[in-house]
Amino acid sequence: MTGEYILSMVIAAFLGGAIGMEREYRAKEAGFRTHFLVGLGSGLFMVLSLHGFDAFAGIPGIQRDPSRLAAQVVSGIGFIGAGCIIFQKNAVKGLTTAAGLWVTSAIGMTAGAGMYALAATATGLVLLCLEGSNFIHHKVFHEEESNMES
Repeated sequence: MTGEYILSMVIAAFLGGAIGMEREYRAKEAGFRTHFLVGLGSGLFMVLSLHGFDAFAGIPGIQRDPSRLAAQVVSGIGFIGAGCIIFQKNAVKGLTTAAGLWVTSAIGMTAGAGMYALAATATGLVLLCLEGSNFIHHKVFHEEESNMES
């Protein structure tokens, strides 16, 4: 089973890193390393949550609940995300970064749970959202600016 755990960690880290590469390319605050580590850490916590306490199974008086540790990951990522959000010059900045870290954590947890196709699909959708919205934003606003200059 160790090979499966290692595979989960590698997939979680690299899917997080893929999102981080896009953020790095866009020169955002949280880039490759941050997303890689969030994906890896979330995946590791998920594996630990699901399998790390197997030795305690069947011991009277001890209850295991894999969702408890996973729920704390969500709280921790919320704390990190809150630190990314700033209010500057009457504008809120960092919401996409915070949301990116949040979804990267969810992807890492999904990979950590062994649901690789779902984690990869979510990563693809995140990248589609980030790149697609950037493309549309520049296409629409660039054309509007060109039309205003005419």
